Amino acid sequence: MAPPNNTAEQPNTVVLVASSMLTALVVIVFARLAYGLLLPSMRADLGLGYQQAGNLGTINALGYFLFILPGGAAAARWGARNAVVGGLLLVTAGFVGLTLAQSYWVIAALMLALGVGTSYCFAPMLSLVATWFPLRRGMMIGYMTAGIGAGLFLSGLLVPKLIALFGNLGWRVAWGLFAVVAGATAALVLTGVRNPPVRHEDRHRQVSTADRWLVYRDPRVIVIGATYGVLGMSYIVQAIFMVSFAEASGIASTTAGRLFAMSGLLAVVTGPLWGRLSDSWGRGNTLLLTISLVTAAMAIPIVSQGLPAFFVHFLLFGCTVNGAFTMVQAASTDQVVDHQIPIAISYATLFFAAGQFLGPAIAGWLIEVGGFTWALGFTCVALLCGVVLSQRIRGFPRKLAAAGESPVP
Repeated sequence: MAPPNNTAEQPNTVVLVASSMLTALVVIVFARLAYGLLLPSMRADLGLGYQQAGNLGTINALGYFLFILPGGAAAARWGARNAVVGGLLLVTAGFVGLTLAQSYWVIAALMLALGVGTSYCFAPMLSLVATWFPLRRGMMIGYMTAGIGAGLFLSGLLVPKLIALFGNLGWRVAWGLFAVVAGATAALVLTGVRNPPVRHEDRHRQVSTADRWLVYRDPRVIVIGATYGVLGMSYIVQAIFMVSFAEASGIASTTAGRLFAMSGLLAVVTGPLWGRLSDSWGRGNTLLLTISLVTAAMAIPIVSQGLPAFFVHFLLFGCTVNGAFTMVQAASTDQVVDHQIPIAISYATLFFAAGQFLGPAIAGWLIEVGGFTWALGFTCVALLCGVVLSQRIRGFPRKLAAAGESPVP
């Protein structure tokens, strides 16, 4: 794929931004993160044990992890838009099934489908945004990641109200509403988004195994992926445990919830701003700054557990974490030629998913052994490794990392 030669070829920017934000909202928040909000009501209605409930979350994450690389390969082979639409339709079907399912094993299969559908949506949509707007890549990816912050804020407000209104059936109503939004998003992507034009010399080219291994073996792409893994682990630890840490430190649950919502709102605004800064200042410079600030945010509650400390934590974290995500995602697209972008993003996202697997287990064990501060200390050490990796990314040369040509099959 090549970037468009003139603005007349470009899709409507508003439609593409809306499609990318909604895709991120549906597949990251509704299909993965909102499960934690729905869990208490699902357990009460279905009579699930905690281990069963935890297994459902693991199954969802497993589907995402196992199909990230196939999702990127499918986008490179059949077009990113087709992969996104297919993934959204699978997620929509999963949501519809969850509104009706009664059996635990049926629900487990549907949670797996949500994870698989997510793997075919998120990275391919990122590649669409990055390829259509090569000169504004950071800002456009920032808009997409802003959808995650918006989704966290909206689901945090909406799900409790639905459960209060419908009781133990509220979780089914929520999944049904998610299905409506997912279906509408699939229709928007299908009608309003198209793949970038293909260069004449690439028109009959297929993405080969050699193409993929050019990306998988490249040291620069691996460094970027490792940085993404550190961020993924830190993000999930913060999302799962920070509100509980605040409440255990004497902060009222309503106050902790508002701080969490504030963090989500800030992420909506700041992601595009960091992305725009990186387009002019450089990806490595902006990543180093944002990940350093995320590290500082995670360290603050170790030093003090009062309300001011938690306020500054959520404020600083909300202002910077989406910027760090945007930088890593954009940096992965900067290293490769256009037809390798879906592969590079998917590969980097594999590290992110691995970090999300490891983070909760390690942090949970550390909390049992030494308390929340031990878990945050471990997270800060990991983030300091991310700072070192970011310094390496700053020094990457302009020449593409995986631009070598592989034989046409």
